[in-house]
Parts: sequence; structure tokens; C-alpha cells
Amino acid sequence: MRAVSVEDLKPGMTLARTVTNDEMIVVLSENTLLTKAHITRLGFLNIPVVYVKDEYELSQNYLVATSIFNRSNAFVREYDGVVKSAKKIFEDTNKTGTVPVEETHTIIEKEVGPMAKNSGAIDYLYELNHLASDIYNHSLRVSILAGVIAKWMRFGPRKTQDIILAGFLHDIGKTKFSQRLLEKHVSKMTDEDYEAYIQHTVDGQHVLNALPDLSEGVKLAALQHHERMDGSGYPFGSSGQDIHEYARIVAVADIYDNITTEREGFVKETPFTAIAYITEHMFTTLDPGVCMPVLTHITDAFLGSKVMLNDGTKGIIAAYPKDYAGLPIISNEEEQLINLNDHPELKIVEYNPK
Repeated sequence: MRAVSVEDLKPGMTLARTVTNDEMIVVLSENTLLTKAHITRLGFLNIPVVYVKDEYELSQNYLVATSIFNRSNAFVREYDGVVKSAKKIFEDTNKTGTVPVEETHTIIEKEVGPMAKNSGAIDYLYELNHLASDIYNHSLRVSILAGVIAKWMRFGPRKTQDIILAGFLHDIGKTKFSQRLLEKHVSKMTDEDYEAYIQHTVDGQHVLNALPDLSEGVKLAALQHHERMDGSGYPFGSSGQDIHEYARIVAVADIYDNITTEREGFVKETPFTAIAYITEHMFTTLDPGVCMPVLTHITDAFLGSKVMLNDGTKGIIAAYPKDYAGLPIISNEEEQLINLNDHPELKIVEYNPK
């Protein structure tokens, strides 16, 4: 990796680090293959220097070396392989209007299920958070997260696999979207676009209803993953136990991925923002029966990880409060403890899995 002045950038170079502005809004994501338009944009935003991959990082020798020494590399390789299969499934559904069931069951059983059982899955998914937020990438990540949550909730293998399938197919209704709608973020949609957007839940259930071998939970997860426990969700404002358990699990996985996935033009968030959101909403819009196991296990996974705060303070995550407070306690380089719940002005802006 080397630092290069924006004036010296050339089309075809590959970013080695995500570029953000002073407000931590993502300008360009890591691994972006730079074009002339990208370079012009960086200059217009007065960004002086970026980091690009050097020849060694792009060489086969480097790829071999990282496969040996990078603990997440095997997971990344598995992900890269299965995402190609996921993309084909969603493309075929778009063309035919029906899900290729056999292929879907195969990747869930043979590939996605084992990834969800990986003890480092949460950390590894965060390392992949610069990937595109397209339907198949998002659906694959949600399916892995849903499987992790099912494991934390101590479900048996058959039910866990069904929940993973529910996560994978929860957004299948979006295969009916126009490309224009697919490229829009929900926060920037017009009222008309938003009405079309929320229809993906109903469309998803319609697509899955034609498949008799799928469980009712999988079908209802597609319909209800945007419903909320207090009745504030859509498409029907269902609440409480009227929302299927699978949908309540997929809702948490969906929220976690949406918050932690890097998007150009939005603030770069860490898992701690997602944890704080889940903590804040677990007795209102989200199911506490899902949230509590998530918070118990996910916070344990982050203990000892290195972080940097928005004021430049570096430290490690030393503990989490016992009262389900949303933010961790940091031990800084002077070994002083900082409870972020008592300091709303402080925020974790960089996170390195231990």
C-alpha cells in the first residue's frame, strides 16, 4: 500500500483504504477500481492523498501470502465463491419469476450454513462491509447473520437451516424492481418510489407462495421482515406475536447489515452503532427474545478489539455494562476506562477485530 497524491492518480489504480470526508461520509470504498470520474470527484472534494494498492498487493504472491496469514481469508474465499451462486439465483428469479429451489437449497446446506457456524463470522462479515449493497450480497450476508442468531438462540440444525433460508430469500421480492429503483437508497426515495419499494414484501411472499416445499416461516419472513413489534412497520402494521419468529430474527439481521454495510454518500458506521440501535429498540420495535441473545453474544465477541474514537483516542474494548447499555467501556492507552454511554460526544470511528 502506498500513499498517492490525487494529482498523481491514474485510472486503473485500486484503492487500498476507504476514503471518507471530515464527517465520516464514505466518498469511495476500499477496493474501488479508480476511473477518471472517480479521480475528478476526489479533486473536486479537495481530498489531497489516498492510499492505493501497490504492485505486490495486486500480485499472485501477495494473494498466496495473505491466504496463509490472514485469519479471515478462508471465510472471504468461501464468501466470494457462494456470492456468485447467489447472484445467479437472483438473476434467474428475475428472468423466470420463480426461485430455482434445488440450487438455493444446495448453497444454503453446503455453503452458507457452514459459514454461519464459523465462530468468527461476525468479525469476518464486518471485514467484507465495503461490498456492494445489491440484493444478492445483502441477502447472503443477512442469511449468514440469521444463522448466527439462530445458533445463539440455541435452535436445532433443521430450524437453523430454515432460518438461514429465510434470511437468504427475505428480499426476493426486489427481483421485480426496476434498475432505477434498485440503485436508489430508501432514504432518498420520492413518495411514489417508496410505495413501490415497500411492495417488495408482498411480492416476495407471492413469489415464495408458489413453492410448496418452503415452510410458512420462510414465506412470512419475506412478507414481515419490515414489520415491527409495536405495529409501526409495513406492509400491514402487524405487531407482537402476529409477526412470525423467523421474520423477527431476519429483521434484526437485516438492520445489523444495513447499518454496518459501507455505502458511498453515507456515514461509515461500525458494529457498535448497530449494537446501540438494537439495544435502544429491543423493547419497542424489535423482539427482546431475539435481541437479548444477540447482545449477550455479540458483545462478548468484541471484547479486546482495538478501536479509535472520533477525538483520536485509541484503546481496546474492556467491557460492556451489565444493564444492556448500548455502548462499550473503552480502556485507553493510559489504561483509563471510558464508558461511552456517559459520553455522547464520543463515537467509535475505527474498529479492528482482535
